Amino acid sequence: MAHAYDVAAIGNAIVDVIAPASDDFLKAEDLAKGGMGLIDEERAHALYARMAQGVEASGGSAANTVAGVASLGGKGAYIGKVAKDLLGEVFVHDIRAIGVAFDTAPLETGPATARCLINVTPDGQRTMSTFLGASVALSPEDVSASVIAAANLIYLEGYLFDAPSARAAFSKATSLARGAGRRIALTLSDSFVVERHRAGLLAFIETDVDVVFANAAEVTALFETDDVDAASAALAARAAVAAVTCGAQGSIVLGEGRAERVPAVPVERVIDTTGAGDQYAAGFLFGLARRQPLAECARLGHIAAGEVITHYGPRPQTSLKALAFPA
Repeated sequence: MAHAYDVAAIGNAIVDVIAPASDDFLKAEDLAKGGMGLIDEERAHALYARMAQGVEASGGSAANTVAGVASLGGKGAYIGKVAKDLLGEVFVHDIRAIGVAFDTAPLETGPATARCLINVTPDGQRTMSTFLGASVALSPEDVSASVIAAANLIYLEGYLFDAPSARAAFSKATSLARGAGRRIALTLSDSFVVERHRAGLLAFIETDVDVVFANAAEVTALFETDDVDAASAALAARAAVAAVTCGAQGSIVLGEGRAERVPAVPVERVIDTTGAGDQYAAGFLFGLARRQPLAECARLGHIAAGEVITHYGPRPQTSLKALAFPA
């Protein structure tokens, strides 16, 4: 059966502000290097004022992933909440401009559009401070049954576990997907999310998730161990497919009764790791939607991740289709 969309993604709609920073700056601002912290609107304005000059781009984990799917030549849809403000208009324009369907009604009153302040140190590590703003107002009413039914795969952000309203939307999407016979994919998003919601995530994975994405820190946090291989196997015992990224060491892909290590794509210089996991998921999901073997899905994921770490910003700047399928 043909689907209108390869992937329908649901997540926090966020505008990213990405700037270079020193380790001294992180210390002065009391920011944990490589981590993600939630901040309020006042702190967002204060931190932004002290950051170096950078770039602003529409982001959000699941939105970045569906952007990657589009860059590979796939068809994507997105569900997420922005405010009716300038940054919200920027987000809507950007995601539609790359060919992704996006029709979620904006928030008329309340908090501003979400933004993530990303400070990138010379080693390519990103430290994220996120004001969730309007994104947490995503509600079950925003989840379109027709979009869910039209997609091959439904992709969900672990970040949605943080807000009650967004989590309710998460649940509705899951119910609709199951009713329509669609596969559900989940990214654990961040080890801090795992620490906050370990029991809920494990229960959800066991009952409703077909494909799980995690990095080494997230999967070991989920199972409270330092053994990445053991944690990956435990994850695979709960889902049909598990893909665990290990940075420059590539990824561990488990499913179809086997485990395989797939090498990363070498790059000349790492500029910014923002979006690497999101783009890996994009390549992997594109491959799954096109019925490719799991190792090929991972290869596509590494191509997408390899492109995004060579520049600032969480979305591809070079056509992933051209990189993955050269003429």
